[in-house]
Amino acid sequence: MDINLSEYGFFRVAASAPQLKVADIEYNINNIKRDIRVACEKEANLILFPELCITGYTVGDLFFQESLLKEAYKGIDEIIQSSKSLDIIIVLGSQFLVDNRLYNCAFIIHKGNILGIIPKTHIPNYNEFYEKRYFESSTNKISKKVDFLNFKDIPFDSNILIEDETTGAIIGTEICEDLWTPIPPSSYHSLYSANIIVNLSASNELIGKSEYRKSLVESQSARTIGAYVYASASRYESTSDTIFSGHLLISENGKTMDEKEFTLANDTRLVFADIDVERLKNERIRRNSYMENFVELEYIKVKIQTHPKLVGRLLRNDIKANIFASDNKSIQKIIDIQTGALMKRMEHISAKHIVLGISGGLDSTLALLIAVNTFKHLSLPLKNIIAVTMPGFGTGDRTYNNAIKLINELSCTLKEISIKKSVLQHFEDIGHDKNNFDIVYENSQARERTQILMDIANQYNTIVLGTGNLSEIALGWCTYNADHMSMYGINSGVPKSLVKNILSSLKESFKNTNEEISKVLEDILDTPISPELLPTSDNGEMIQKTENLIGNYELHDFFLYFFLRYGFTPKKILLLASISFDGIYRKEEIKKWLKVFLTRFFNNQFKRNCVPDGIKIGSISLSPRSDWRMPSEAIVKLWIKEIE
Repeated sequence: MDINLSEYGFFRVAASAPQLKVADIEYNINNIKRDIRVACEKEANLILFPELCITGYTVGDLFFQESLLKEAYKGIDEIIQSSKSLDIIIVLGSQFLVDNRLYNCAFIIHKGNILGIIPKTHIPNYNEFYEKRYFESSTNKISKKVDFLNFKDIPFDSNILIEDETTGAIIGTEICEDLWTPIPPSSYHSLYSANIIVNLSASNELIGKSEYRKSLVESQSARTIGAYVYASASRYESTSDTIFSGHLLISENGKTMDEKEFTLANDTRLVFADIDVERLKNERIRRNSYMENFVELEYIKVKIQTHPKLVGRLLRNDIKANIFASDNKSIQKIIDIQTGALMKRMEHISAKHIVLGISGGLDSTLALLIAVNTFKHLSLPLKNIIAVTMPGFGTGDRTYNNAIKLINELSCTLKEISIKKSVLQHFEDIGHDKNNFDIVYENSQARERTQILMDIANQYNTIVLGTGNLSEIALGWCTYNADHMSMYGINSGVPKSLVKNILSSLKESFKNTNEEISKVLEDILDTPISPELLPTSDNGEMIQKTENLIGNYELHDFFLYFFLRYGFTPKKILLLASISFDGIYRKEEIKKWLKVFLTRFFNNQFKRNCVPDGIKIGSISLSPRSDWRMPSEAIVKLWIKEIE
């Protein structure tokens, strides 16, 4: 599947730490050109090289040699000439003499042109670094434009941004030490719309330094809500006193997308990633505090247009089918958040009991386990958890037995109340045929269960703990004023796929403490998802399966994440889902369920407008009081039209 990167808001970047020989410019240029070719073959929009890579960072007092300077200029010209037929932005480092001063610079080259020359701002002069012996800071420059080779009026400034109008990428530059300062230049570049920062560096390798360097790159990309591309000089520099890292890093909004650390291998030192420029833009828009530290500065913006890149696959490490999957550490954090939230609510209302309905399904199981954990932390007896199972017309033996076993094994108080008689009476009262298995038939059962729970909660002077999850709230897959309602929605921030993930983890942990609970959880995880509101088949099998009706939750959770978290278009969501679920679902099938998701999401906002209190777990929440405000009458046509 060919993907037009620019059409979907992606910008492919590469970083290189080429093999070099100190002061052997011909050798260095050949290796730089080789890596440029490799990057072009992989359809990169940009390639970054280390600081002073033309000559080598460690040439020392040879920087004062006219022969070296002239040869460096010839090397830059060779790269410029070779770039005329290449559609890639090249960022490389060299010394540059202007106004009687030598500067440590980044040269930005594209299609045979120099887009800008950027001098380093912060010049280190401590420990093994003594750059002030050679170089002047950009803060002391005189000229704002320079002539170089056959080029006139080249922008010469630290505040130069390169804007690619094809992809929306806006590139800002800093050099090595700039990153290590309290307020790096990239902070200001980002306020002026740079969404990709490149850093030409020469960072030596010391014990513990690579971890610290990575944390700097990740934290700066997170702070600026941008991408950060980092390339350091490598072990091919002089080792008279220190060895250089060759550390290559690409980070997007705090997450490393690709990395190569210090190594003794002689392999090609390149990393690649597809930066999601659209995601970064959307994230900045919604973070309304982002521009509050704006400072008026002079910036030069150079606009270019790159040719759209067609690639066979996306180079990203965060596109996966189970988008909400969490490791055991994160799962424990989720459990702690849910537990802490319920503890606070119970302490505030001085509750000693809690009431919840247990169906033998995923959601009520998680809610029950959170309640048990909460009561243990509050030193309350587990018998004060009033777990109510309410068999109806569609309740199967499997879910019923699992509910009973779970409640008993957890030492909670079991109440079994059949709803059949009361619902049949209700049908008689309203004149509904009990053999008509319509929405009235289903919802009457759901509302009867909620009424029972509410009344039992009154008996114990406590609250009903809701069991509905985030996915159901998004899809409106709940009965209004039935399972839609409770006094506290403990699972309201947990999508269905994550509920399964948490229970899978808990199943493993219970193997060491209660084998019976572990077996029950395993069977609950294997049970098809169903509201069990329609009668079973003649042989007692479940015929009402939720995912057959509305689609698989793993798909809906994927749609939900990218639709809400980043505001992606349906077209882009469809692309990402097609990549992530390749071999699992056909593209047409994904499109079908995406339409279902969008339609249900828009049509059911009225249910979300009055959901009970519930705790936020991750970056996605549909609470009308905090995260999501939407009119109930919004029309979905625009979104559906895009993928038809």
